[in-house]
Amino acid sequence: MSRIATIEVLPLRISPKTIWAFLKVTDDDGRTGIGEATLNAREAEVAIVTARLRPGLVGAPAAPAALDEPIPEREAPEAAVASAIDQALWDLKGQREGRPVWRLLGKARRARVPLYANINRRTVDRRPSGFAESARDALAVGFTRFKVAPFDDLTPALADGEAGRTLIEAGIARVAAVREAAGPKARVMVDCHWRFTEGAAERVIDRLAEYRVDWFECPLPETDETIPALGRLRVRANDRGMQLAGLEMSTAPASLVRFLEGGCYDVVMPDIKYIGGYGGMLQAGSLCAGYGVLCAPHNPTGPVCHGASLHAAAVLDGFDLLEHQYDESPLFDRLVAGRLPGHAGDASELPAGPGLGVALDAALSTELEVRP
Repeated sequence: MSRIATIEVLPLRISPKTIWAFLKVTDDDGRTGIGEATLNAREAEVAIVTARLRPGLVGAPAAPAALDEPIPEREAPEAAVASAIDQALWDLKGQREGRPVWRLLGKARRARVPLYANINRRTVDRRPSGFAESARDALAVGFTRFKVAPFDDLTPALADGEAGRTLIEAGIARVAAVREAAGPKARVMVDCHWRFTEGAAERVIDRLAEYRVDWFECPLPETDETIPALGRLRVRANDRGMQLAGLEMSTAPASLVRFLEGGCYDVVMPDIKYIGGYGGMLQAGSLCAGYGVLCAPHNPTGPVCHGASLHAAAVLDGFDLLEHQYDESPLFDRLVAGRLPGHAGDASELPAGPGLGVALDAALSTELEVRP
């Protein structure tokens, strides 16, 4: 068994508002596996955690943990690093065995992975017309499912006041523009990024029903105290034809249980960057299936997370849809030399190469690297 020789953090500047953070694990045979640890605006913390853990990992076997190994709840930077290392170790295992990761994870449940297009970050023009243009562009390449985060600058502290009402109306106008551009048959999802109070979320659910929104995501901060309110919002949303979705920042499968038992969500969104890598994702999917809840992995960042999420989605229990960060930057494809499977309509083939199936372009990575 090969052993870990080096672990390197690689933060890359993608746009003025986006840095993607990767971890590269090289074994003593010279192979390099990669994982993604992108954590918005917390790249320095990811680097600090990696530096702290590195001495205990270098020299250890370059083998991933068992898929059923219990995963502790962690703070987000620790979870991001642990998840990225797990991704990289599975990449190395697949390279050694000459097989794609999804073939190592268990029996494939699907040959193509249905996607939805997150068009939020590529929408620089935040007027309704800018959102409509993004929806039309995604529609033109075959997507029929769209997600936006339209409530810019809203916070729970503002949500019930006059300023909040103005920001909410601006967000609803953006959703209306997407619905009109996407057409009556498209699925439209709305991400709230924990910006509401319960009362404001109730009012917005009622308004969004006019535009046949079928997915209302992360309306409230996700704490033990908000579990009853989330359960009530789920009932209200369901009565109006919507699903309630959330839990994208969960750092261990066990952290989902209290929300599942509380009846908070129709759709749970574990992220392979935080939930504990492949083992955490598969355990989360099994938990969701046991509670009759759909599992739709959160996946709004770079190409390594996308590739890892495709591998997991191939075998995931209770799977619904995979998020795809649509057209934020051409660097999404350039960084991996276009080797990720593209989408045909709104579904993706599975990766075919050994391990993750892609490697980061060395020259481009050097050009984009964010140095301290």
